[in-house]
Amino acid sequence: MLIDHWPLRGLRLVTERLVLRQPDEGELAALADVAAAGVHQPGEQPFLTPWTDRPPSERARSVLQGYWEDLSSWTPQNWALQLGVFRDGVPLGIVALRATDFAILREVKTWSWLGLEHHGQGFGTEARRALLHLAFAGLDAEAALTEVFQDNAGSQGVSRKLGYRPDGISRDVLHGKPVVSDRLRLTREDWQETPVEVVGLEDCRSWFIA
Repeated sequence: MLIDHWPLRGLRLVTERLVLRQPDEGELAALADVAAAGVHQPGEQPFLTPWTDRPPSERARSVLQGYWEDLSSWTPQNWALQLGVFRDGVPLGIVALRATDFAILREVKTWSWLGLEHHGQGFGTEARRALLHLAFAGLDAEAALTEVFQDNAGSQGVSRKLGYRPDGISRDVLHGKPVVSDRLRLTREDWQETPVEVVGLEDCRSWFIA
């Protein structure tokens, strides 16, 4: 069976309303459809990835390619865990936990997107809490990092509500112009644990820590 060779398929994070897990092929296609339908209001640019300017077919394709790329490049030293966010089996979006040299640095980075129709209902916060539980309670991380555009009020609010603190800025190029993101850091001391059921971690723990 596939799970015998890829135990990450058995990893699940279960919250009050959501299940976070790796999607099967059909569910991945459904998640691509969610992205194609829109992940933010027209004209907004909350991500460094320029989804605003891409047609729906390209947004869908980028979801597939990004997911497959992270699967194919996985090593215990450099990994990116993308999980579909599901409510009652309905795909809402994707969240991700990334790390490089995690066994040494004990730091993770997060990113996420949800379909536009699922915004404003607390799903993003709930899914981020689940990722942080996996990082801190499951994998013994020391810090979680994120980068957010300074004008992305929604993501800024979620991060600060969860206890992240300012950690400087980063500068990138978007559409030929510089853009500034706030770097935010959540330490183990500031993390507030919430109930999350983690299933299947022991079968794949060695995949995260070399």
